[in-house]
Amino acid sequence: MISFTFLLRLLLHVYFSSAQFAVISPQDPVLRIGSSLTATCTVSPEFGLHASTLFWTLNGVKLASRTYSLLSSTMLSVTLHSLNGSQQQSGDNLVCHGADGHVLAGSCLFVGMPPEKPVNLSCWSRNTKDLSCRWRLGGLGETHILTKYTLKYKLRWHEKEKECESYRTDEQSYSCYIPHNIALFTPYEIWVVAANELGSATSDITTLDILDVVTTDPPANVQVSRVGDLEDQLTVRWASPPELKDILFKAKYQIRYRLEDSADWKVVDDVGNLTSCRLAGLQPGTVYFVQVRCNPVGIFGSRKPGIWSEWSHPTAASTPSIERLLNASCDLKPAEQNSTLRRELKQFFGWVRKHANGCSGVSIKLYDQWRVTLQKSQRTRHQVVTTRQ
Repeated sequence: MISFTFLLRLLLHVYFSSAQFAVISPQDPVLRIGSSLTATCTVSPEFGLHASTLFWTLNGVKLASRTYSLLSSTMLSVTLHSLNGSQQQSGDNLVCHGADGHVLAGSCLFVGMPPEKPVNLSCWSRNTKDLSCRWRLGGLGETHILTKYTLKYKLRWHEKEKECESYRTDEQSYSCYIPHNIALFTPYEIWVVAANELGSATSDITTLDILDVVTTDPPANVQVSRVGDLEDQLTVRWASPPELKDILFKAKYQIRYRLEDSADWKVVDDVGNLTSCRLAGLQPGTVYFVQVRCNPVGIFGSRKPGIWSEWSHPTAASTPSIERLLNASCDLKPAEQNSTLRRELKQFFGWVRKHANGCSGVSIKLYDQWRVTLQKSQRTRHQVVTTRQ
């Protein structure tokens, strides 16, 4: 059974919770940083509260009584000077309390600055199917109050503008994603509008053609394998992004690789439009991580440099260990095998590094060219020795 006392307490709680003991004016003001504010708490006479017993808090901190002014038995004001920016975008809480601390009325203070012009607007299209744009906040960026950023775009020769709907925020950087209905062969005009209750600002207009800002998915099926028993080389192969087959793309590729226990990547820039590459000058018996990325260039005659894709997922492979190679079976005696193989491998790899210009210059023919060079050198030395004898 519910007691009468409990019901009475419940009714009193509902009554006092819903009753309007006082009113604060102005209500929810929006002010610039550095402004001053005088707010007044007016209590309802029927509750028998005297204004001299009231006090104020800002974000839960009691304000000094010297900032108060008793205007009448039902009105107490507080004056705040040189206001700082709001600590939260939902506003700072200015509250009027009764003598027992009971909340009589509250107001939110929105203290901030109008936004500055957004800057560094850039856009890219993945596979010509969509459009993403990123920009940074102008000036110091922080406005301290709720500020809305709207990406607007339209075809240059069409008057009707559209608004992007899918936004993301990352520290001082904002971005928006347009997932479909992207037109080709017609320039877009794109800009960003920043607005809050203290003002608005518009970025510079960026004009672009989708085909000039295309990037692709990373190259797929990246494979890294050994080159026979060559302990300082690995072969990298990959598949072109499917989008290169759908549109008249020309592509160039870039490779980077690093040691397993290192964070430093070495980049191979001269791969060109090949879909395989041989890495030379590696450390024997070492695990390497390799990644590939693609840059679509020359799309329908575009002269823009293209935008690099993301790197592919790392693929790992290890070079053969030189100890294993030196212990391999051979017709030579062990001592002769070690010295001869070491010397020839050292000569060959030194020759490769000197004559191979990146991936585009490496081929299987290099070994044959080196053997010819070595044989000529040996014949020359033999002739010199014979002449001396």
